[in-house]
Amino acid sequence: MMDPSQPLITVQDLSVGLDASRLPIIADIALSVAPGETVGLVGESGSGKSTIALAMMGYLGQGLVGLDGAARFDGHDMLRLPRTQLQALRGGKIALVPQNAGQSLSPGLRVGAQMDEALALHSGLPRKDWQARKLALLAQVRLPEPTAILRRYPHQLSGGQQQRVAIAMALAGDPRVLILDEPTTGLDVTTQAHILDLLDGLRRVHGLAMIFVSHDMGVIARMCSRVIVLYAGRIAEDGPVAEVLSRPAHPYTRALLAAIPRLSEASVPVALEGRPPTPAEASQGCLFAPRCRHATQACDAGRPALVAHAGRQVACIRVGEIGAEVAARPANLGRSALLKPAEVLAVTGLAVRYDRPGFLSVFRTNRPATVADVSFTIGRGETLAVVGESGSGKSTILKAIAGLVPPAEGTLRLGGSEILAAHARNRSLDLRRRVQMVFQNPDASLNPRQTVREILSQPLRLYEGLGGTALEARVRELVDEVRLGPGCLAKLPRQMSGGEKQRIGIARAFAARPDLILCDEITSALDVSVQAAVLRLLGEMQARSGTALLFVSHDLAVVRAISDRVLVLYQGRLCEAGNVARVFGPSKHPYSRILLDAVLEPVPDHAPALLADDVTESAPPARGCAFQRRCAVKIADRCEGLSPPRREAAEDHAIWCHHSSEVLDTLGSCAPPSCGTDGSLPRND
Repeated sequence: MMDPSQPLITVQDLSVGLDASRLPIIADIALSVAPGETVGLVGESGSGKSTIALAMMGYLGQGLVGLDGAARFDGHDMLRLPRTQLQALRGGKIALVPQNAGQSLSPGLRVGAQMDEALALHSGLPRKDWQARKLALLAQVRLPEPTAILRRYPHQLSGGQQQRVAIAMALAGDPRVLILDEPTTGLDVTTQAHILDLLDGLRRVHGLAMIFVSHDMGVIARMCSRVIVLYAGRIAEDGPVAEVLSRPAHPYTRALLAAIPRLSEASVPVALEGRPPTPAEASQGCLFAPRCRHATQACDAGRPALVAHAGRQVACIRVGEIGAEVAARPANLGRSALLKPAEVLAVTGLAVRYDRPGFLSVFRTNRPATVADVSFTIGRGETLAVVGESGSGKSTILKAIAGLVPPAEGTLRLGGSEILAAHARNRSLDLRRRVQMVFQNPDASLNPRQTVREILSQPLRLYEGLGGTALEARVRELVDEVRLGPGCLAKLPRQMSGGEKQRIGIARAFAARPDLILCDEITSALDVSVQAAVLRLLGEMQARSGTALLFVSHDLAVVRAISDRVLVLYQGRLCEAGNVARVFGPSKHPYSRILLDAVLEPVPDHAPALLADDVTESAPPARGCAFQRRCAVKIADRCEGLSPPRREAAEDHAIWCHHSSEVLDTLGSCAPPSCGTDGSLPRND
């Protein structure tokens, strides 16, 4: 029986290393987690966050071995527990929500069958109660139509839906400890906000302890009472979230905070130069010293121990000497000052349907188009961002432009010439060269059997006909442009970090010297420092080449930092479009307001605005405004029956709404007295 007064998790002087060399990849880790407490683990990729979290479950990756210390759950040393006892605890009393739910769910089994397995192993419920429990779990994580979800395969769900299924399965055994490894990485801002509210409610009601592994400092600020900052497998700083985020003491913590884009700032985050050392490169001194602008010769003399400072533990010998300033941010990389740049792409009246024609199509209900009546232009050297929740049609628009799905209606013009609606493989070689794409997951888009040299050589041979020494010279030029150097050319993708692989994806796209690059969530899986470096790299390469970027992202702070203009989509319909400063300003569509209110800033005690109802719609209404069913200020007889008109709120700022921009200015959080007693605003006649 667990003692509620004792920590559920206790890690003591834990060191884990490579079995072959015995070199530690994490060392001297000490922490505890009490019932109802939420502890965050943060740091760059490779800092040891996931290794520590998995060690708490008694799991070490292939080739790893425990070198010293212990990781205890309810008094049991998880690294030395017999396998049968370990299996009884894992997934039941201590459960894991992985980062990539798409890889953790079996592609050949329906969701219901996979949940059956979790219930059979961990719930103790009789089979007759499984169906009700599955429906309750899916409803608890706010999945629409749970009965239908149970019948689907993972590939038939969106990334956000897959992640919510993974959370539901983790909750099947009523765990006491929940380990969450980047659980909201693939979620849009509103889904993330509701999932975090759900998890926080579980913590408060059931005393659930949670360990959050995350790159997102906003999530850490929202969810955690304590944060542990890791660097190269060691603890750099450990303390209360409010203290660490508002007054960071370790130079590395300050560098991480400087690398975070902020919704309130139109500035590019500052990338942290260099990279952490590998286990073989670890020196006897401070491991952060080669990247630290405050380092002195004394920092190389020995490994700094954790010392008490201002209410937290800090591993820095100069902690009392250096200030707490965060590096200044350079201005937005966009080209907003460039008036009416030469048009690269014009999209007019775009509509996309996924319905397949055939004999049975006459019996199907006539569902509205996935994307309808979308029009926009992109100029040379301009960055246009497309934002909206999952299912809003962002990626569908990119696929239509890339020739991966055929448009049902509308025209696409590239440089004044109409793009054929045919599949990309049927487009001319020059047209394929002019439109390139950088994908969200470089692991899925880079050939795992090709070296970097081969990956980058392919577009150069195809589009420029290069060979021999000219080809080699251009390949070396490309890796130099993305700041990797010739040493990477012989590597396979699996031998590179996530940030390095994404740089190769960017280099491959720019290799074709395109007019337009389509960027689909290209920084969502990167830690904040690598993300900052990739964003700056992308901006610098764009500035040199004049390439236009169509940038799809859930991260509105990233959009604020790098974009010139923004399109806001809901259910494949335009809600708002215009200059990024105006769209993020006071006058905005009610849906834009919901998105912006859901953004979490890395600020202690930051409370998101009151969230809208958590509703996921499978299709827009047949008539009227697409957002009508979720809008707190709808005019029933108008919004339900008429498509919203386009209103020019200001120069280069349009809103599709039945309310005028003057009325929208007064919305605020849609709380009295802005709204009437029925939640509506005065009619805009």
